[in-house]
Amino acid sequence: MESFKNLGISEFVLKSINDSKFESPSEIQEKSIPLILAGKDVIAGSATGSGKTLAFASGILKSAEKGKGIQALVLTPTRELAEQVAQALAKFSKYRPLGIIAVYGGVGITPQIKGLQTADVVVGTPGRLLDHIGRSTIKLGRVKTLVLDEADRMFDMGFKDDVERIIMKCPQERQTLLFSATITKDVVRLSQKHMKKPLQVSVDSYVDPKKLVQTYYDIADEMKLSLLVHLLKNENSNLVMVFCNTKRNTDKVAKNLRFSGVDAVAIHGGLTQGKRSDVMRLFHSGKACVLVCTDVAARGLDIPGVSHVYNYDIPRESKQYIHRIGRTARAGAEGKAINILSNKDYDNFSAVLKETGVKIQEEIIPAFEKVAIRQPERRMNRPMMNKPVVKKGQQRNRRRRLY
Repeated sequence: MESFKNLGISEFVLKSINDSKFESPSEIQEKSIPLILAGKDVIAGSATGSGKTLAFASGILKSAEKGKGIQALVLTPTRELAEQVAQALAKFSKYRPLGIIAVYGGVGITPQIKGLQTADVVVGTPGRLLDHIGRSTIKLGRVKTLVLDEADRMFDMGFKDDVERIIMKCPQERQTLLFSATITKDVVRLSQKHMKKPLQVSVDSYVDPKKLVQTYYDIADEMKLSLLVHLLKNENSNLVMVFCNTKRNTDKVAKNLRFSGVDAVAIHGGLTQGKRSDVMRLFHSGKACVLVCTDVAARGLDIPGVSHVYNYDIPRESKQYIHRIGRTARAGAEGKAINILSNKDYDNFSAVLKETGVKIQEEIIPAFEKVAIRQPERRMNRPMMNKPVVKKGQQRNRRRRLY
């Protein structure tokens, strides 16, 4: 705890840190907390899971007082992240409680309106915050600390103009903290426009490259799901995340994994907030060990203990590959990123190799049985056909070299 104390964190926050059994500050905490506590505007390059919430919480909790109106506003790209940040702030303010509320869409607005009347700290998504601004149910005139969490993702999701509109509703005399996994041109422009002499800090990837094994399989499209089932059943894994590019494919993969005896759940932007919360409870409780997800739904979810990341679809944007594999091999733990390629993935995979410079080892296809596939939109009542076996080491003749 002495190392946390050396950062200047308030005593009541230190007590909550001690309760959480944090042993030592993360790199982003060591670099940013002294600047934040000194009242500086800060741009921090930091991914989900790196400890950034405690970093900006230390500043918010130092200056906020109960019953003085909304003094801190945290913008997040997703509902799940809004909930997680609000819960973390409540935990860190355990010994000096504040009125902390998360506001986001997909749930009733009336309880939020009531909660905002006594809130000291608000964590929310841009769309729902603008809704409250339009209804005059939120007052931002006393905001002293504004946090933009995962700013690059908010911009990727089309919230750039919404974020700017919200910033304009906050006092000019404030501290602005911007956290972003990547420092994009849009992030730089926003900082130049809305921050005062910001200090920039960054940390190396939270992923330990020495602990992360990256591999790929090159296989026919109709065999992708069967190979995924085989790997999930035979790899020695803890929690697993399987990434797909579309909501439809996410549902299809999760359904077929369950049909094949794998405890899998799906999460994507098409689900109601209640359903998304139920899914995350199942996953965090260990009742489901495989989370099938889209990039939008997964971004902002801080899930410790992920041992394997599967790219069932190779992402269309190469930077998403880095975000995905960043889910595993954290804090000294080992991890594995497995890519399952078919013909339609070649272009995206080639772009990943070229633009990220990562080294990904090809694996020999193991022997496995083909599973029956059920489509989401219709029920399959036909009897299963005989299961062909792909023999170990068998490769397709129409292989293409990947660069």
